[in-house]
Amino acid sequence: MGAAASKLIMEREIMKKLLVLGGGTAGSIIVNKLHKKLRSDEWSITIVDKNNSHLYQPGLLFLPFGSYKAEELVKRRDSFFPKGVTYIEAEIDVVEPEKNSVKLMSGRVLEYDQLVIATGATPRPDQTPGLEDPEIWYKSAFDFFTLEGSKALAKAFESWPGGRLVIHITEMPIKCPVAPLEFAFLADAFFEKRNMRDKVEIVYVTPLEGAFTKPVSSEKLGYMLNNRKITLEPDFIIEHVDPITKTLVSMDEREIHFDLLVTVPVNMGQDFIARSGLGNELNYVPVDKETFLSKRYSNIFALGDASDIPASKAGSVAHFAVDMFVDNFVEHIEGRKMNELFDGHANCFIESGHGKGLLIDFNYTVEPLTGKFPIPVIGPLPLLKESHLNHWGKLAFRWIYWNMLIRGRKIPISSRMSMAGKSQDSTK
Repeated sequence: MGAAASKLIMEREIMKKLLVLGGGTAGSIIVNKLHKKLRSDEWSITIVDKNNSHLYQPGLLFLPFGSYKAEELVKRRDSFFPKGVTYIEAEIDVVEPEKNSVKLMSGRVLEYDQLVIATGATPRPDQTPGLEDPEIWYKSAFDFFTLEGSKALAKAFESWPGGRLVIHITEMPIKCPVAPLEFAFLADAFFEKRNMRDKVEIVYVTPLEGAFTKPVSSEKLGYMLNNRKITLEPDFIIEHVDPITKTLVSMDEREIHFDLLVTVPVNMGQDFIARSGLGNELNYVPVDKETFLSKRYSNIFALGDASDIPASKAGSVAHFAVDMFVDNFVEHIEGRKMNELFDGHANCFIESGHGKGLLIDFNYTVEPLTGKFPIPVIGPLPLLKESHLNHWGKLAFRWIYWNMLIRGRKIPISSRMSMAGKSQDSTK
């Protein structure tokens, strides 16, 4: 063996390994940002995902109403990873924290010095008895959080004559907690445009006490439901679905009949997290909510929907969280204290139908307030108020997502929530 070859082998052996599990929103931003921060002669970066299809999840909301086509929502995952990052398309079997390794389903073992879990959350209709019964699943009961479900629902809407449309949330947390509300508002506008709104009864069923989790926005959104003649059924903890009678049955034996059910099933982290002993009862990884460091292992982080932080499982949270994480990670690997503490900042557009939308901005401790965004007083986007500008902001985000966000490019919005220009008075 020549001297040059020996030197190369030695360099590879002493290089530290960053392994990122999951190539969705959080994982893609992480590798793009850390690739610029970590020295290529000191760190190798590897990212693992089970397939090479990156799905623009916010678009699934619009697909049933004909606003997007399925092919507009999917791109090659590896086209967003920077040169020098190794991408492995494979299923994950188990993480072995004591060995600092990850075993793939193929039997291959990947070693790491630092591990980031960003494998997201997945709808699990199998967790609700009766929901996946072939008598109703993708016939009269649908989800819209998967590409398959959203496409099936679009087809069902083409010929549906009307009846009782039930929009249902099984339990929290879910990906993008405002999405079911958006679906209700869009359905109202969709059937009105088809001149059949009087043939459709819309019922919004939630385990929450009101329309949303935060009091001010819950009151505002509850008013909007009522104004559109959408019935709100709160505090509904589902026990099972009766596929024969097409009925939701709650723990306290309440029954809600449906002709067409649009449900948000239980959301859970990936099964390999359970097999690895790293998760809670929903397979989310317990981490420090400000730094995303595992509560058990000093070289494992979890970001995006894979973590158990008490924040919305939304793309904006992944974006703001990763912005804070990157500098922290560099400090952490150098043995220094992590000082960039995440405040739970979330920023969500809420499509409300008829070409309008709302925008809410909140964090762990501050609920959505009125004001202007992103520039205090100037805006131009109004907070907690319907406007056409917010609708166009929601649509424009698709371009920002593909071209800036997951490529790790800087977006001029603070990762920390600002109180400047916001008002506690929800009537303003």
